[in-house]
Amino acid sequence: MISAMIQYEFLRNAMIAGILASVVCGIIGVVIVEKKLIMMSGGIAHTSYGGVGLGYLMGFEPILGALLFSLCAALGIGFIKRKGGARSDTVISLLWSLGMALGILFIGLMPGYPPDMTSYLFGSILSVTKEDIYLMSGLTLLVVFIILTLFNYWKAYLFDEEFAAILGIRTAFLEYLLLILIALTVVVLIRVVGIILVLALLTAPAAVAGILASSLKSRMVYSIVFGNIFCISGLWVSYEMNIASGASIVILSVVCYLLSYAVHSLHRQLKRKKTPTMPFTAER
Repeated sequence: MISAMIQYEFLRNAMIAGILASVVCGIIGVVIVEKKLIMMSGGIAHTSYGGVGLGYLMGFEPILGALLFSLCAALGIGFIKRKGGARSDTVISLLWSLGMALGILFIGLMPGYPPDMTSYLFGSILSVTKEDIYLMSGLTLLVVFIILTLFNYWKAYLFDEEFAAILGIRTAFLEYLLLILIALTVVVLIRVVGIILVLALLTAPAAVAGILASSLKSRMVYSIVFGNIFCISGLWVSYEMNIASGASIVILSVVCYLLSYAVHSLHRQLKRKKTPTMPFTAER
């Protein structure tokens, strides 16, 4: 594959896209898992499908439409969640369905034959273009810059949101900012694994990192490393076996997490059995 990557530009673009996706999902994925925002991330991701359909219908870049819809969904979910006007899970499910429905509607309104939406739904890392790389690079740098700049605030926010608010940290701002970062991350991952499979790549590396590390910084580093391993290995499997790249990356990620979880659980059980128990003696 290395010789093929040197020879073919589409493989080089795919490798760069996989690395960029691993960086951004490694960082944001840890925050998502820690704050239990996985379903909210799924809602934002699926809402972006409406933007893809709108882009095709109006004649502009579909990924920009996905970015617009993702940001609107993130801010809308955050506003309703903060105001407490409705249950956030209800809003997420409705936006999830609305985004997919609008995408189908916009595609159906197009004259002539509808475009192939498979790459946006399930990913096609081998079809990533230079323009996609530029957009992904810009969004990845923005996400990394914001996380590193406010890293201490993120630690306090993740540790105890109420305590962070007492310290004077603007938790509402951090929550809105986090949702915006999730929207940007979703756009980065769409071309790699697609809208439907985004959740797996967002959570699997972070979940494996959570088994191996305890500190926030260590989890992010481990998550980035595992994300790169999953993307590059999945890309190699996809190239060698001629199967869908997004599916191979996600399957590999999920299998690795399940194996890690099983080994970790077995290790804990063996450790408990080896730990001697003190006999109970009643005081007289």
